Amino acid sequence: MSPRSAAQAPVTVVGLGLMGHALAEAFLKNGHPTTVWNRSADKADDLVARGATLSGSVKSAVEASPLVVVCVSDYDAVHQLLDPVGGSLAGRTLVNLTTASSTQARETAAWAAENDSAYLDGAILGLPQAIGTAEATLLYSGSKAAFEEHQATLQALGETGTVYLDEDHGLSALYDMSVLSIMWGVLNGFLQGAALLGTANVKATTFAALANTAIKVTTDYVSAYAQQIDEGGYPATDATVAVHMGGMEHLIQETEALGVNSELPNLFLALAERAAADGHADDGYAALIEQFRKPSV
Repeated sequence: MSPRSAAQAPVTVVGLGLMGHALAEAFLKNGHPTTVWNRSADKADDLVARGATLSGSVKSAVEASPLVVVCVSDYDAVHQLLDPVGGSLAGRTLVNLTTASSTQARETAAWAAENDSAYLDGAILGLPQAIGTAEATLLYSGSKAAFEEHQATLQALGETGTVYLDEDHGLSALYDMSVLSIMWGVLNGFLQGAALLGTANVKATTFAALANTAIKVTTDYVSAYAQQIDEGGYPATDATVAVHMGGMEHLIQETEALGVNSELPNLFLALAERAAADGHADDGYAALIEQFRKPSV
């Protein structure tokens, strides 16, 4: 596809929630003829005013473009909308940017194949307002041929952050869940610290600058621990698990003395104690990966 034809490639967006609306807006801004469908048609009013075509049905929306992007609440909604029109997907590429599990992604890929549709499962790392900017990263997994065919169009959503991972349709969802675990881990740690400092009337906005510094320092640990995990050895280059346990006990004591919720630091300690019991007391903190690899009791 030539640069000119790639820039003019039509695309359909099914689902106009906050994220879906942002996707359609980015395609329009980049000159792509954009067909949209949403259960509540009025959500498309501003997009139509800017040149989008509002389809009266999911079927006609799917048939309007060789590339169909769906972004709705969950995979149940994906199938409620697309199962009845599966035949219309034949010969088209379906890009699913709905959040779900890797199992659901692989099952949907199999369903798409049954309908002779190329399938890409995707994950969006960014807020709706970041779509179409350098702040957005979008991960894709599945058909490499389909990705390469439509890459120029998909780059409208995040030109510098359009990442193809692998033929495994479930990989983008796995990355998404992994990133979410980091996000909630960091945010919960910040909230725990803010609650502690709040007992001394320290504002969260005052704490934020130091918290951000701590988060940046932690990225160095991530890089070092990643190498240890891949190599299967956990040298105590900074502190042993036993030393970390001592710090966790201090955190729990302080938290309980101040009347702040101690569930999170107690979870930290429980995991470290299990690692120590498994013979990792003198290893580095990365040894806790062995606990995270085990199913929950």
